[in-house]
Amino acid sequence: MKAMRKAWIIGLMAMMAIAGFGCKDDLKDPDKEPKYTGPTVENHDVITLYSDSAKLLVKLQAPVQQEFETGDGVFPEGLYVEFFEQGVQGEQVTSTLKANYGKQDRNQNLFEVRGNVIVDNLKKQEKLETEELYWDRRKARIYTDKMVKITSPEEVVIGQGLEADQGFTNYRIRKVTGQFNLKE
Repeated sequence: MKAMRKAWIIGLMAMMAIAGFGCKDDLKDPDKEPKYTGPTVENHDVITLYSDSAKLLVKLQAPVQQEFETGDGVFPEGLYVEFFEQGVQGEQVTSTLKANYGKQDRNQNLFEVRGNVIVDNLKKQEKLETEELYWDRRKARIYTDKMVKITSPEEVVIGQGLEADQGFTNYRIRKVTGQFNLKE
């Protein structure tokens, strides 16, 4: 009987030891666990209006907008932006911007757009094409260091780098690499 009791106690202690070791892995330090860094909110069919003194300045549209804990946003399926100007007949679209992907840094009020970026100045009938562009909303400027192509009814200008106002009415190409006259 003593031998049986001793075997039973040893068996019970072995089971407790095995159970104790099994539970040890379940307790983890939450500070050492990887943190979730993905989007906290995802919106579909987004329309965002930016105005000043009740005057519409910018209309941004996107099929998907993902927002992160920092307040930054991503437009993984692209975006389309219309820039407005006050005219005699009210607000008029002066230029547009579209891209396959966009990212917004809320703290700096800076947008980065990539992939088939096209800016159209509707007044001057000029089109800017590039692969990457930055839009600084605070300074109302757009810029890039990448190759650019500007097409107007009269000419095509190709260059490296560009700075312009957000309406794409005044611009400067940093290094012109080609210029072709279309009227000849």
